[in-house]
Amino acid sequence: MSAVSTDPATAETRAAAETCAVDETCDVGLFGPDSVTWRVHAEPILYVAGVRSLFLQALHPRAIAGVVQNSNYKTDPWGRLIRTAEYVGTVIFGTTAQAKAAGRRVRGLHARMRAVDRRTGEQFRIDEPELLRWVHVTEVESFVGTARRAGLELTDAEVDRYFTEQRAAAALIGLDPETVPGTAAEVAAYYRSMRPALKMTRECADTLRFLMAPPLPWHLGLTPARLLYTGVAATAFALQPPWARRIYGSIALPTTDVSASISVRALRLAAKALPERLLRGPIYRDALRRAAVAATSAT
Repeated sequence: MSAVSTDPATAETRAAAETCAVDETCDVGLFGPDSVTWRVHAEPILYVAGVRSLFLQALHPRAIAGVVQNSNYKTDPWGRLIRTAEYVGTVIFGTTAQAKAAGRRVRGLHARMRAVDRRTGEQFRIDEPELLRWVHVTEVESFVGTARRAGLELTDAEVDRYFTEQRAAAALIGLDPETVPGTAAEVAAYYRSMRPALKMTRECADTLRFLMAPPLPWHLGLTPARLLYTGVAATAFALQPPWARRIYGSIALPTTDVSASISVRALRLAAKALPERLLRGPIYRDALRRAAVAATSAT
């Protein structure tokens, strides 16, 4: 086909490119199509990574206390999950303005929240840098680590680049990017520094039980969906580092890591077999459209 096409989609893209300089038509956001971030977050397997990050986050006594005392995660777990997914999707694939607006909303919510450390009785802010950093690192390390173990081919340099790129997401929630690990080695060192503070508290144990068997939406509790979710949750738990599983009281055998990798690869293949409309939301599709406009305007 000729490069000059009468295809309506092409004509629409070229017309949009003409307005690129004056609006957000070709704003590819904080990362863009050439980033490792877009490659990682295009993976449908990240729903497993999300659950994995929650297991890790619950090991920090103040982090889990903040969640328990300030959220309705037990009465509306799926609504909370959807809102979190929408936030992450907006930060990753939204325009720059959309990502910054989402960050402002989250910072505003966190600024009003307080919790009590049940060990000391001390009240603390939810937006303390230590807590924000813990949540951020466990999330991004779960995303890229799970994607890689599920079969996404990334070099060590690309993993480092992902962590560096994600400092932009950390800045949105109020962290100084320079205080956030920006390579795999820095993430590993950060985890080592945090391990003495991590504990299996009562709230952590309660969260573990809940994440393993939450109420399912749409009356799916007595259907095969229950078995499917249990498999996802068990895989997410097994994908944690051995030291995290040991804190939970689980025996961290090498065979657990092997079986977790096999399971997450199988889940990735199953997810990729689903229809595209179920895998890609409107934020992602709009990001691809803007990227196409940006590419056209650059030629």
